[in-house]
Amino acid sequence: MEEFDIISPGDQAALLAVSTPEFIGLAKTALVELGYKVHVVENFEQFELRYNQINYQIVVLEETFAGSDSLENPALRMVQNLPMSLRRHAVIFLVGPGMETLNTMQAFAQSVHAVVNYSEAPMLAQLILKTVSENDLFLSTYRDIQQSIKHKAK
Repeated sequence: MEEFDIISPGDQAALLAVSTPEFIGLAKTALVELGYKVHVVENFEQFELRYNQINYQIVVLEETFAGSDSLENPALRMVQNLPMSLRRHAVIFLVGPGMETLNTMQAFAQSVHAVVNYSEAPMLAQLILKTVSENDLFLSTYRDIQQSIKHKAK
């Protein structure tokens, strides 16, 4: 895990919870090219600590992160059980060999925004852009109302 890294309010932050070295390299490169500051964690304790410290815009989580079984992945279980107010700020990607890239039903069943198969790793930047823009469009009305309420409260 990186040492202390300053994230300013204008920065876009991404969290990688991936154990496969080849995929870490591809994902980190794609995210840096898209303008994200990337943090890579090696185990669940680091994941939990980082996730609770920073409002990440992107979370890329491997289904077998840190050697866990895909059915008992503690990092995945953590994000699945978080209240929506703590999940809404992040677009969560689940990657692995059992995933069918951008299968919305598979993503819904795993309580993530998108699923990605390792074979689609070279297209990760495009998949991130597509999913983030769709998520922003979906939440735009909610965010507009939230801003409106905030301004009326002042």
